[in-house]
Amino acid sequence: MVDVSPRPWTAREAVARGQIRIAPRAMQLVRAGRLAKGSVEEVARLAGIMAAKRTAEADSALPLPLRLTHVDVDLYRRRDGFEIEGPRQRRRLRRARRWEALPCGVCVAALTIYDMVKGASIEA
Repeated sequence: MVDVSPRPWTAREAVARGQIRIAPRAMQLVRAGRLAKGSVEEVARLAGIMAAKRTAEADSALPLPLRLTHVDVDLYRRRDGFEIEGPRQRRRLRRARRWEALPCGVCVAALTIYDMVKGASIEA
C-alpha cells in the first residue's frame, strides 16, 4: 500500500453524461405517460443509481468497494430522446479516485430507457 499522507488534499469533481435517441412515436407515448411499462424516467433513474452503487460487484478489477459520497441520476427530456447525467462525485482527496461508477450509472439508465421503449419503437 502506498503512503499518501504527504500528498496535498485536492478538490475533485466528476460527472458522466450520455444521451439516447428514441423513435418519435415512442417519445410521444413517454410524454403522454402511456407507455405500457410505466414511467421511463423513474425506472431509468433508479436503475442508474443502483448500477452506480453496485459497480464494484460487476467489475472484478475493483478489489475495494467504491465509496460514493452521493449518487443521483438525472434525466432530461429532449425532442428525440433523453439526456442522462450523473452520478456526480465531489471529494477532497489525497490520491486518484476510481470513477468507474460514473459511466456505469449512465449506461444502465440508457439501456433501461431502450428496454422500456423498444416495443413502442418497433410498432411505429
